[in-house]
Amino acid sequence: MKAIKKRTIRLSDPGQVEFIGQQYLDKPELQMFTYNKDSYAEDKHFSIDKYRGEMPAGQVSWMNVHGIHDTALVRKVCGIAGIPRFIVQDILDTNQRPKFQDLDDYVFITVKSFLPSSDQNLEIEQISFLLGRQMLISFQEKKGDHFEHVRTRIREGNGLVREKGPDFLLFLLLEGILANYYTTLDQLEATISDSINPLEESRTDPIVIERIESYKRKLQLVRRNLMALRDAMQTIDKGTSPLIKPDQKKYYFDLKDNCLQLIESADVIAMRLDSAENLFFSLQGHRMNQVMTVLTIMAAIFIPLTFLAGIYGMNFEYMPELGWRWGYFFLLGIMLIIGLVFIIYFRRKKWL
Repeated sequence: MKAIKKRTIRLSDPGQVEFIGQQYLDKPELQMFTYNKDSYAEDKHFSIDKYRGEMPAGQVSWMNVHGIHDTALVRKVCGIAGIPRFIVQDILDTNQRPKFQDLDDYVFITVKSFLPSSDQNLEIEQISFLLGRQMLISFQEKKGDHFEHVRTRIREGNGLVREKGPDFLLFLLLEGILANYYTTLDQLEATISDSINPLEESRTDPIVIERIESYKRKLQLVRRNLMALRDAMQTIDKGTSPLIKPDQKKYYFDLKDNCLQLIESADVIAMRLDSAENLFFSLQGHRMNQVMTVLTIMAAIFIPLTFLAGIYGMNFEYMPELGWRWGYFFLLGIMLIIGLVFIIYFRRKKWL
Protein backbone atom coordinates (compact mmCIF):
# COMPACT_ATOMS: atom_id res chain seq x y z
CA MET A 1 0.00 0.00 0.00
CA LYS A 2 1.17 3.47 -0.73
CA ALA A 3 1.59 5.71 2.31
CA ILE A 4 0.78 9.36 1.84
CA LYS A 5 2.43 11.87 4.11
CA LYS A 6 0.05 13.69 6.40
CA ARG A 7 -0.34 17.41 5.95
CA THR A 8 -2.11 20.07 7.91
CA ILE A 9 -1.72 23.01 5.50
CA ARG A 10 -4.47 23.79 3.02
CA LEU A 11 -3.80 24.23 -0.65
CA SER A 12 -3.06 27.73 -1.82
CA ASP A 13 -5.75 27.36 -4.52
CA PRO A 14 -9.11 27.50 -2.70
CA GLY A 15 -10.82 25.85 -5.64
CA GLN A 16 -8.91 22.59 -5.16
CA VAL A 17 -9.26 19.79 -2.65
CA GLU A 18 -6.61 17.39 -1.44
CA PHE A 19 -6.57 14.08 0.39
CA ILE A 20 -4.72 14.47 3.71
CA GLY A 21 -4.06 11.17 5.44
CA GLN A 22 -2.85 7.65 4.73
CA GLN A 23 -4.02 5.45 1.89
CA TYR A 24 -5.16 2.03 3.12
CA LEU A 25 -6.78 0.57 -0.02
CA ASP A 26 -5.44 0.12 -3.53
CA LYS A 27 -8.75 1.27 -5.00
CA PRO A 28 -11.99 2.52 -3.50
CA GLU A 29 -15.15 0.44 -3.29
CA LEU A 30 -18.78 1.56 -3.23
CA GLN A 31 -21.80 -0.22 -1.81
CA MET A 32 -25.43 0.79 -2.18
CA PHE A 33 -28.52 -0.22 -0.22
CA THR A 34 -31.98 0.87 -1.29
CA TYR A 35 -34.88 -0.15 0.89
CA ASN A 36 -38.33 0.54 2.26
CA LYS A 37 -40.60 -1.28 4.66
CA ASP A 38 -41.44 -4.07 2.21
CA SER A 39 -38.23 -4.64 0.21
CA TYR A 40 -34.57 -3.89 -0.20
CA ALA A 41 -31.93 -3.99 -2.91
CA GLU A 42 -28.18 -4.31 -2.40
CA ASP A 43 -25.35 -3.58 -4.82
CA LYS A 44 -21.95 -4.58 -3.39
CA HIS A 45 -20.07 -3.19 -6.41
CA PHE A 46 -21.94 0.01 -7.02
CA SER A 47 -20.75 2.37 -9.75
CA ILE A 48 -21.04 6.08 -9.21
CA ASP A 49 -22.17 6.42 -12.82
CA LYS A 50 -25.46 4.81 -11.76
CA TYR A 51 -26.08 7.43 -9.10
CA ARG A 52 -28.34 10.35 -9.96
CA GLY A 53 -28.93 11.76 -6.48
CA GLU A 54 -32.68 11.17 -6.53
CA MET A 55 -34.68 8.28 -5.07
CA PRO A 56 -38.32 7.29 -5.58
CA ALA A 57 -40.68 8.51 -2.90
CA GLY A 58 -40.89 6.18 0.09
CA GLN A 59 -37.44 4.69 -0.43
CA VAL A 60 -34.24 5.21 1.51
CA SER A 61 -30.77 4.75 0.05
CA TRP A 62 -27.46 4.27 1.80
CA MET A 63 -24.22 4.61 -0.14
CA ASN A 64 -21.01 3.60 1.58
CA VAL A 65 -17.60 4.58 0.17
CA HIS A 66 -14.55 2.57 1.29
CA GLY A 67 -11.30 4.45 0.61
CA ILE A 68 -11.39 8.24 0.43
CA HIS A 69 -7.95 8.69 -1.13
CA ASP A 70 -9.57 8.93 -4.59
CA THR A 71 -10.34 12.65 -4.56
CA ALA A 72 -11.99 12.52 -8.00
CA LEU A 73 -14.47 9.89 -6.80
CA VAL A 74 -15.28 11.76 -3.60
CA ARG A 75 -15.76 14.98 -5.53
CA LYS A 76 -18.05 13.25 -7.99
CA VAL A 77 -20.20 11.72 -5.25
CA CYS A 78 -20.42 15.03 -3.43
CA GLY A 79 -20.95 16.96 -6.66
CA ILE A 80 -24.02 14.94 -7.61
CA ALA A 81 -25.40 15.51 -4.12
CA GLY A 82 -24.66 19.24 -4.33
CA ILE A 83 -22.14 19.31 -1.49
CA PRO A 84 -19.92 22.45 -1.31
CA ARG A 85 -16.17 22.26 -1.74
CA PHE A 86 -15.26 23.00 1.89
CA ILE A 87 -17.26 19.97 3.04
CA VAL A 88 -15.49 17.82 0.42
CA GLN A 89 -12.16 18.97 1.86
CA ASP A 90 -13.34 18.10 5.38
CA ILE A 91 -14.18 14.59 4.18
CA LEU A 92 -10.73 14.21 2.60
CA ASP A 93 -8.84 15.63 5.59
CA THR A 94 -8.42 12.79 8.11
CA ASN A 95 -6.92 15.20 10.64
CA GLN A 96 -10.35 16.71 11.13
CA ARG A 97 -11.81 17.06 14.59
CA PRO A 98 -15.28 15.45 14.91
CA LYS A 99 -17.87 18.01 13.90
CA PHE A 100 -21.51 18.57 12.98
CA GLN A 101 -22.73 21.00 10.31
CA ASP A 102 -26.27 21.69 9.09
CA LEU A 103 -26.27 22.52 5.37
CA ASP A 104 -30.07 22.85 4.96
CA ASP A 105 -30.32 20.15 2.28
CA TYR A 106 -27.74 17.93 4.01
CA VAL A 107 -26.36 17.36 7.47
CA PHE A 108 -22.62 16.68 7.64
CA ILE A 109 -21.06 14.71 10.50
CA THR A 110 -17.49 13.49 10.77
CA VAL A 111 -16.33 11.29 13.65
CA LYS A 112 -13.36 9.17 14.66
CA SER A 113 -13.72 5.44 15.27
CA PHE A 114 -11.29 3.65 17.59
CA LEU A 115 -10.45 -0.02 17.87
CA PRO A 116 -7.58 -1.77 19.69
CA SER A 117 -4.99 -3.40 17.43
CA SER A 118 -2.93 -6.54 17.98
CA ASP A 119 0.21 -4.53 18.84
CA GLN A 120 -1.58 -2.71 21.71
CA ASN A 121 -1.93 0.47 19.67
CA LEU A 122 -5.16 2.11 18.55
CA GLU A 123 -6.59 1.80 15.07
CA ILE A 124 -8.11 5.18 14.26
CA GLU A 125 -10.42 5.74 11.33
CA GLN A 126 -12.25 8.86 10.27
CA ILE A 127 -15.82 8.24 9.13
CA SER A 128 -17.92 10.98 7.57
CA PHE A 129 -21.67 11.08 6.94
CA LEU A 130 -23.87 13.13 4.64
CA LEU A 131 -27.53 12.91 5.64
CA GLY A 132 -30.15 13.90 3.09
CA ARG A 133 -33.93 13.68 3.01
CA GLN A 134 -33.99 10.19 1.56
CA MET A 135 -30.33 9.26 1.49
CA LEU A 136 -27.30 8.72 3.67
CA ILE A 137 -23.75 8.70 2.28
CA SER A 138 -20.91 7.39 4.46
CA PHE A 139 -17.18 7.68 3.77
CA GLN A 140 -14.68 5.29 5.39
CA GLU A 141 -10.90 5.23 5.17
CA LYS A 142 -10.54 1.47 5.54
CA LYS A 143 -12.23 -1.69 4.41
CA GLY A 144 -12.66 -2.88 7.99
CA ASP A 145 -16.41 -2.67 8.52
CA HIS A 146 -18.12 -1.36 11.63
CA PHE A 147 -21.63 -1.60 10.20
CA GLU A 148 -22.23 -5.22 9.24
CA HIS A 149 -24.85 -5.59 11.96
CA VAL A 150 -26.79 -2.71 10.37
CA ARG A 151 -26.59 -4.33 6.94
CA THR A 152 -27.89 -7.56 8.45
CA ARG A 153 -30.85 -5.70 9.92
CA ILE A 154 -31.64 -4.20 6.52
CA ARG A 155 -31.37 -7.54 4.74
CA GLU A 156 -33.48 -9.42 7.26
CA GLY A 157 -35.88 -6.61 8.06
CA ASN A 158 -35.07 -6.76 11.77
CA GLY A 159 -35.94 -3.88 14.03
CA LEU A 160 -37.15 -0.48 12.83
CA VAL A 161 -34.47 0.36 10.31
CA ARG A 162 -36.59 -0.36 7.21
CA GLU A 163 -39.60 1.39 8.70
CA LYS A 164 -37.81 4.66 9.37
CA GLY A 165 -35.82 7.19 7.40
CA PRO A 166 -32.10 7.85 6.90
CA ASP A 167 -31.93 9.80 10.17
CA PHE A 168 -32.61 6.57 12.07
CA LEU A 169 -30.04 4.77 9.91
CA LEU A 170 -27.48 7.43 10.84
CA PHE A 171 -28.27 6.82 14.50
CA LEU A 172 -27.59 3.08 14.10
CA LEU A 173 -24.26 3.75 12.41
CA LEU A 174 -23.18 6.22 15.11
CA GLU A 175 -24.28 3.71 17.74
CA GLY A 176 -22.00 1.12 16.10
CA ILE A 177 -19.08 3.56 16.28
CA LEU A 178 -19.74 4.19 19.97
CA ALA A 179 -19.76 0.42 20.52
CA ASN A 180 -16.16 0.46 19.24
CA TYR A 181 -15.31 3.05 21.90
CA TYR A 182 -16.70 0.70 24.57
CA THR A 183 -14.57 -2.12 23.15
CA THR A 184 -11.49 0.11 23.06
CA LEU A 185 -11.84 1.30 26.65
CA ASP A 186 -12.58 -2.21 27.94
CA GLN A 187 -9.52 -3.59 26.15
CA LEU A 188 -7.38 -0.70 27.35
CA GLU A 189 -8.49 -1.24 30.93
CA ALA A 190 -7.75 -4.99 30.71
CA THR A 191 -4.30 -4.31 29.23
CA ILE A 192 -3.51 -1.83 31.98
CA SER A 193 -4.53 -4.39 34.63
CA ASP A 194 -2.22 -7.00 33.10
CA SER A 195 0.81 -4.85 32.37
CA ILE A 196 0.90 -2.24 35.14
CA ASN A 197 1.17 -3.28 38.79
CA PRO A 198 3.80 -1.32 40.73
CA LEU A 199 3.39 -3.66 43.72
CA GLU A 200 5.10 -6.47 41.82
CA GLU A 201 8.85 -6.63 42.33
CA SER A 202 9.37 -7.26 38.61
CA ARG A 203 7.51 -4.05 37.74
CA THR A 204 9.84 -1.58 39.46
CA ASP A 205 11.66 -0.80 36.23
CA PRO A 206 11.18 2.78 34.91
CA ILE A 207 9.62 1.28 31.78
CA VAL A 208 6.41 1.17 33.83
CA ILE A 209 6.31 4.98 33.71
CA GLU A 210 6.75 4.91 29.94
CA ARG A 211 3.78 2.54 29.65
CA ILE A 212 1.65 4.69 31.93
CA GLU A 213 2.40 7.81 29.89
CA SER A 214 1.65 5.91 26.68
CA TYR A 215 -1.74 4.82 28.01
CA LYS A 216 -2.45 8.36 29.17
CA ARG A 217 -1.85 9.71 25.69
CA LYS A 218 -4.21 7.11 24.22
CA LEU A 219 -6.89 7.96 26.76
CA GLN A 220 -6.53 11.67 26.08
CA LEU A 221 -6.98 11.04 22.36
CA VAL A 222 -10.07 8.89 22.92
CA ARG A 223 -11.54 11.32 25.43
CA ARG A 224 -10.95 14.37 23.21
CA ASN A 225 -12.84 12.74 20.33
CA LEU A 226 -15.61 11.56 22.64
CA MET A 227 -16.14 15.09 23.88
CA ALA A 228 -16.35 16.38 20.32
CA LEU A 229 -18.83 13.63 19.45
CA ARG A 230 -20.87 14.47 22.55
CA ASP A 231 -21.02 18.10 21.44
CA ALA A 232 -22.23 17.01 18.00
CA MET A 233 -24.99 14.86 19.53
CA GLN A 234 -25.97 17.73 21.80
CA THR A 235 -26.24 20.03 18.78
CA ILE A 236 -28.52 17.53 17.06
CA ASP A 237 -30.63 17.16 20.20
CA LYS A 238 -31.10 20.92 20.52
CA GLY A 239 -31.16 21.68 16.79
CA THR A 240 -34.07 22.26 14.42
CA SER A 241 -32.81 20.54 11.28
CA PRO A 242 -35.76 19.18 9.26
CA LEU A 243 -33.58 16.25 8.18
CA ILE A 244 -33.65 14.80 11.71
CA LYS A 245 -37.26 14.31 12.70
CA PRO A 246 -38.32 15.30 16.23
CA ASP A 247 -39.35 11.73 17.09
CA GLN A 248 -35.82 10.55 16.22
CA LYS A 249 -34.03 13.01 18.52
CA LYS A 250 -34.57 10.76 21.52
CA TYR A 251 -32.17 8.28 19.93
CA TYR A 252 -29.49 10.95 19.55
CA PHE A 253 -30.10 11.96 23.16
CA ASP A 254 -29.24 8.36 24.11
CA LEU A 255 -26.04 8.65 22.06
CA LYS A 256 -25.13 11.77 24.01
CA ASP A 257 -25.67 9.86 27.26
CA ASN A 258 -23.48 7.05 25.95
CA CYS A 259 -20.76 9.58 25.19
CA LEU A 260 -20.98 10.89 28.75
CA GLN A 261 -20.70 7.35 30.13
CA LEU A 262 -17.66 6.69 27.97
CA ILE A 263 -16.03 9.96 29.04
CA GLU A 264 -16.60 9.00 32.67
CA SER A 265 -15.07 5.57 32.02
CA ALA A 266 -12.04 7.20 30.40
CA ASP A 267 -11.71 9.52 33.40
CA VAL A 268 -11.83 6.55 35.80
CA ILE A 269 -9.09 4.77 33.86
CA ALA A 270 -7.02 7.97 33.79
CA MET A 271 -7.40 8.32 37.58
CA ARG A 272 -6.29 4.71 37.92
CA LEU A 273 -3.19 5.47 35.87
CA ASP A 274 -2.45 8.53 38.01
CA SER A 275 -2.76 6.39 41.13
CA ALA A 276 -0.46 3.74 39.65
CA GLU A 277 2.09 6.42 38.75
CA ASN A 278 1.96 7.93 42.25
CA LEU A 279 2.22 4.47 43.80
CA PHE A 280 5.22 3.68 41.62
CA PHE A 281 7.07 6.79 42.79
CA SER A 282 6.05 6.12 46.40
CA LEU A 283 7.40 2.59 46.21
CA GLN A 284 10.58 3.81 44.59
CA GLY A 285 11.00 6.36 47.36
CA HIS A 286 10.28 3.71 50.00
CA ARG A 287 12.83 1.32 48.52
CA MET A 288 15.36 4.13 48.35
CA ASN A 289 14.72 4.92 52.03
CA GLN A 290 15.28 1.25 52.88
CA VAL A 291 18.59 1.24 51.05
CA MET A 292 19.66 4.48 52.74
CA THR A 293 18.65 3.05 56.14
CA VAL A 294 20.84 -0.02 55.65
CA LEU A 295 23.76 2.09 54.48
CA THR A 296 23.36 4.48 57.40
CA ILE A 297 23.29 1.59 59.88
CA MET A 298 26.42 0.10 58.34
CA ALA A 299 28.13 3.47 58.55
CA ALA A 300 27.01 3.91 62.21
CA ILE A 301 28.50 0.52 63.11
CA PHE A 302 31.81 1.04 61.37
CA ILE A 303 32.48 4.66 62.37
CA PRO A 304 33.60 3.81 65.96
CA LEU A 305 35.51 0.78 64.67
CA THR A 306 37.27 2.98 62.15
CA PHE A 307 38.03 5.43 64.95
CA LEU A 308 39.73 2.71 67.01
CA ALA A 309 41.61 1.41 63.97
CA GLY A 310 42.77 4.94 63.23
CA ILE A 311 44.11 5.44 66.74
CA TYR A 312 46.14 2.25 66.75
CA GLY A 313 47.27 2.79 63.22
CA MET A 314 49.26 5.87 64.20
CA ASN A 315 53.04 5.51 64.11
CA PHE A 316 53.92 6.80 67.57
CA GLU A 317 56.88 5.09 69.22
CA TYR A 318 55.47 5.04 72.78
CA MET A 319 52.06 3.38 72.75
CA PRO A 320 51.72 1.07 75.80
CA GLU A 321 49.26 -1.31 74.18
CA LEU A 322 51.62 -2.09 71.33
CA GLY A 323 53.95 -3.94 73.67
CA TRP A 324 51.21 -5.94 75.35
CA ARG A 325 51.07 -9.58 74.21
CA TRP A 326 47.23 -9.73 74.08
CA GLY A 327 46.60 -6.19 72.85
CA TYR A 328 45.68 -7.23 69.30
CA PHE A 329 43.03 -9.73 70.41
CA PHE A 330 41.73 -7.35 73.09
CA LEU A 331 41.16 -4.64 70.51
CA LEU A 332 39.41 -7.06 68.16
CA GLY A 333 37.15 -8.11 71.04
CA ILE A 334 36.25 -4.52 71.83
CA MET A 335 35.42 -3.92 68.16
CA LEU A 336 33.23 -7.03 68.06
CA ILE A 337 31.39 -6.01 71.25
CA ILE A 338 30.79 -2.49 69.92
CA GLY A 339 29.43 -3.90 66.64
CA LEU A 340 27.09 -6.34 68.46
CA VAL A 341 25.83 -3.59 70.79
CA PHE A 342 24.95 -1.40 67.81
CA ILE A 343 23.19 -4.28 66.00
CA ILE A 344 21.14 -5.19 69.09
CA TYR A 345 20.19 -1.54 69.60
CA PHE A 346 19.09 -1.09 65.96
CA ARG A 347 17.05 -4.29 66.08
CA ARG A 348 15.21 -3.19 69.20
CA LYS A 349 14.43 0.11 67.50
CA LYS A 350 13.26 -1.93 64.46
CA TRP A 351 15.61 -0.01 62.23
CA LEU A 352 17.27 -3.17 60.98
